[in-house]
Amino acid sequence: MDAATRSVLARKLASALEPLTGQVYFSPECHRNYEALGFGPSPGKAGEVALPDGPAYFTSRGSVMGQVPGDVVAAAFGVFNPEAVVPSVELGWGLTDAETICRARDDGAIAQLVRLLGESPDRIERVNELLARAVEPLRPEGRPLYAGLHSLDMPDVPIGTMWRLGDMLREYRGDSHTASWISKGLNATQIGLLSELYWGLPMRSYSRTRAWTDAQFDTAAEALRSDGLIDDVGFTDAGRAVRESIEIDTDAQMKAAIEAIGDDIEELLAIIVPWGAAVRAGFGYLSSGPHDLAKKAAPVG
Repeated sequence: MDAATRSVLARKLASALEPLTGQVYFSPECHRNYEALGFGPSPGKAGEVALPDGPAYFTSRGSVMGQVPGDVVAAAFGVFNPEAVVPSVELGWGLTDAETICRARDDGAIAQLVRLLGESPDRIERVNELLARAVEPLRPEGRPLYAGLHSLDMPDVPIGTMWRLGDMLREYRGDSHTASWISKGLNATQIGLLSELYWGLPMRSYSRTRAWTDAQFDTAAEALRSDGLIDDVGFTDAGRAVRESIEIDTDAQMKAAIEAIGDDIEELLAIIVPWGAAVRAGFGYLSSGPHDLAKKAAPVG
């Protein structure tokens, strides 16, 4: 398989899995579980989709790595301001422990999938077979969130198995993406600004949800201008090339998973893409997320 084909397939798989795995952050069942542990309720909605409470989000997602400090959670997540992450995680560990909130996370994510897709969607066993094949050759080094998920027990129901395997692939790609952009010498605010341009968004729009200040964005933008990656209009040619190279490098790190699925990947996508659409239709995930925006940027090379 050539690199360009692998990039296309890696991005298709990420996009197809996103609503099935990222739904954990919008699940009302998760929000209720966290609220029962003492966290705040969902702070509001984007349309009909319930948004996550910040401390519950950082603590629950970070819990897959164990009861680690907020600095470790911030480092693993990569793109959030530690000044927001650290106190949120400190609050979280004052309310509960990693095992308890991790179980609440799993239970809520699986409950939403059951509500929206049913207990046993058609061909779930085949999907799990293919996802397990994709995960099997993946190695944990340098990938803290993937490694954390890899250390957990597999849920004992088929739709829970799909959730865990999909989340492992999601976090493996996320860990790989972080490795790619830090290898280019970029920091969290800089990659946030470049990604917005890459997705066709105004700078400081989506990345503002990562809790950075205007002063921090100003510093990042000045550094990107100094390096010739942006100008007063947007991307320079060099900047666009750097941002695309980050995505291509991320795709390349998915090689083992894509090649393990092999020719069966179109079968997998044909099954799970409608599931993702059903999750969105049931307001379990945003109508449009980063992976949807990234479709505008076709892989090259």
